[in-house]
Amino acid sequence: METTTPISCSDSYDHQDTQESCIRGHIIACGGGADHKDKGGERGLRKKVKRFFHSKASSNSSGVNSSSVAMASFEPSCREKLTSSPSVVIPAAPAAACGGSNKRALLCGVTYSHQHRYMLKGTANDVSNMKNLLTNTFGYPAECIRILSEDDPGAQDLIPTKKNIENSLKWLVEGCKWGDSLVFYFSGHGLRQPDFQNDEIDGYDETICPVDFLKEGMILDNDINKTIVWPLKAGVKLHAIVDACHSGTILDLEHVYDRKQRTWINNLPPSGARKSTSGGLAISISACEDDKMAADTTVFTKKKMNGAMTYILTETVKENPQMTYGALLDTMANHIENINNERWIKSRIIRKVLRHKTIQEPMLSSSTKFEVYDTKFIL
Repeated sequence: METTTPISCSDSYDHQDTQESCIRGHIIACGGGADHKDKGGERGLRKKVKRFFHSKASSNSSGVNSSSVAMASFEPSCREKLTSSPSVVIPAAPAAACGGSNKRALLCGVTYSHQHRYMLKGTANDVSNMKNLLTNTFGYPAECIRILSEDDPGAQDLIPTKKNIENSLKWLVEGCKWGDSLVFYFSGHGLRQPDFQNDEIDGYDETICPVDFLKEGMILDNDINKTIVWPLKAGVKLHAIVDACHSGTILDLEHVYDRKQRTWINNLPPSGARKSTSGGLAISISACEDDKMAADTTVFTKKKMNGAMTYILTETVKENPQMTYGALLDTMANHIENINNERWIKSRIIRKVLRHKTIQEPMLSSSTKFEVYDTKFIL
């Protein structure tokens, strides 16, 4: 029998040795231009990583510079693919002023086209789908949408480098005022690294990986929070939609929603560090929880690769643009459950092999608690 496994990202566990590897067996480690693949076993590398972080923690007792500590966590991860498809070419939007519009969006799709082992083929399609949703369903002017992609190497300011993403995040919230609606979208790799500032309940900082992350490092959740959450004034609403591994609390927002229990859970930092807005509202929808992995897949179109969360979200909202956040989460969860169930084979051995290749449920977090089933999802 021929079986297909369109979901692209997985981790396998050896509980005795506590070793982990993604589906292609590599650990992504950035900083100093170094990358590591599983050669001769992970234990030695894992010890080196632990020593690195121990030395960093000892030498940075008052805090760690996120730009200098740009290593992945002990958990290797990827958002990879098992099948390939041609990428969609997306013209880069100019970084133009939005005139009188109160809507602005930053869309980042990172392909990692010059780093073959980390390359993703669904991110360009993700950005295209998100742009269509914003313009056709929510009325965002095209000139108010800045796209960072690798499609035009000549547009140096619009390549998703660490510097360009950081500058564009500042552009997104600059001069925000009452009535503004802002969107930050990211499709690419996400990682974790140990938290030395005691502001993470789970002990890890979440990160996103720009195209040059091996050289320049990752962008930490702490820095994203300070850049686009802190400046939000009263009457300003920001949505962050992040289709990446380990992206659950990528904005470090203070409340996380438990869909099954239908309740908000406290995500306040143990250190008491500020994570709040300046009176505005920040909402994040992520592809998975902090310790889970996102997936690229061809299961939806059979030809094009897509980020699973992005495709399900955009198609669900296009079909019913008046739905609430609760209805959106439930509908997405139902779609994901159906897809995962279709891929489960009765054979116990095959089921064990595939157990980590499932699409994860999206995760909702917010700077303020709100009635999820009474509030319409409006970007």
